[in-house]
Amino acid sequence: MNLLEALGANKPLVCAAVAWLMAQVIKFCLYSFIEKTINWRRLWGSGGMPSSHTSLTLALAIAVGLSEGFNTSVFAVAFALMVIVIYDAMGVRYETGKQGAMINQILNELFVEGKPLTDERLKELVGHSPIEVLGGALIGVIAILIFYL
Repeated sequence: MNLLEALGANKPLVCAAVAWLMAQVIKFCLYSFIEKTINWRRLWGSGGMPSSHTSLTLALAIAVGLSEGFNTSVFAVAFALMVIVIYDAMGVRYETGKQGAMINQILNELFVEGKPLTDERLKELVGHSPIEVLGGALIGVIAILIFYL
């Protein structure tokens, strides 16, 4: 069995990848609908609703639990990874996004000798609100239902 066949046969890995892809496509569609414009970077970019990080790690943890058992060390590792990723998405990355928005606002309002300091915009969508994480979790559960039921 070659590497691609082995990866394709790894049900938890495929399930996690499908959960990530589902979240990214939904994020792209929601953004396109709300903003009435197509931004292809939203298809692979981070931040926004739903959280693809949450979808991927939740689907992976549950799939590992279903495949290997919820009382195994490998499930414990997958679960711990999920908790760290979700905590980071709602904590550090969410606050970084808020800071980026504030700095962008300051740059829009601040002029030096009649010129803006810079026109470079900082990335604002780097983290997730709790509702965005919940949306990602829901997609992770849907992916599990598709693959395991």
